[in-house]
Amino acid sequence: MFGLFKKFKAGFAKTVSAIAAKTAGIFGGRKIDAASLGELEEALYTADFGVETTTEILAEIKQAYARDPGLQGRQAAEIGATVLKRVLAGSEGVLAPVAPASPDRNPTVIAMIGVNGSGKTTTSAKLAWRLRQEGGSVTLAACDTFRAAAVEQLKTWATRLELEIVASHTGADAAAVAFDAWQAARARGRDYLIVDTAGRLHTKSNLMEELAKIRRVLQKHDPTAPQHRWLVVDGSLGSNSIEQAKVFHQSFGLTGLVVTKLDGTSRGGALVGIYRQLRIPIYFLGLGEQAEDLQPFSADLYAKAVFGLDG
Repeated sequence: MFGLFKKFKAGFAKTVSAIAAKTAGIFGGRKIDAASLGELEEALYTADFGVETTTEILAEIKQAYARDPGLQGRQAAEIGATVLKRVLAGSEGVLAPVAPASPDRNPTVIAMIGVNGSGKTTTSAKLAWRLRQEGGSVTLAACDTFRAAAVEQLKTWATRLELEIVASHTGADAAAVAFDAWQAARARGRDYLIVDTAGRLHTKSNLMEELAKIRRVLQKHDPTAPQHRWLVVDGSLGSNSIEQAKVFHQSFGLTGLVVTKLDGTSRGGALVGIYRQLRIPIYFLGLGEQAEDLQPFSADLYAKAVFGLDG
């Protein structure tokens, strides 16, 4: 757990630094006063925690300050972390264990959805690697056939991480690739099929229809597929990602979120707003560029990390 918390702290270092810069480091030992409360409010808004969450955090800190004018910054940080954990109750997505291998068992399908630039393709490869590290068997399906180089990008990751992949050429029918990949995963007895879907087509309606087509083709094999439909969101977009998530959720019925690129942004509070708006569980966070930097979401570790607390 200590090693995992180190990754969370490193992944949210820019958010912590931004909060510290705006509050003159109140969590480092200063006493709370009226001025520091104002600084903290500004810092939380800048980190994209949103109005509701910022208001709740400040209200509880102000109540504690009213009871104890000697309230220290670290105590305020602990209050903030407690509020965050309460807000994020039920937010942790957990993959259920796959059924034991049998001749009639179908693979569990995870459709990875998201716009170009969100980190969807690299996240698909990292997820496959992680599931394999945990003892699962995985097939990747390179179904982002519209974007130039997306198929090659996933192939490169698959080669680097020694992953099994089913792919065709750029411009191929994505649904046909998904169809072939499911058959291959089923024939080989794989636990998971991870489908990297398109991130952009000519119009939004084209993209949603392409996703729907992939879904229909998979359901010819298995009426319950894809069992997971995860949106990969670029965490550096902050609260702007909420509207993006709403569109995909309305069209495709999302079952989970993966929030990426959090190590490169000071807006680490955005995932709270996404969860509050949609109540979709968060399965993984992207906290760096390496395969092992895709980590399961923990509300406790997240809350402690963004407030600069120890694990």
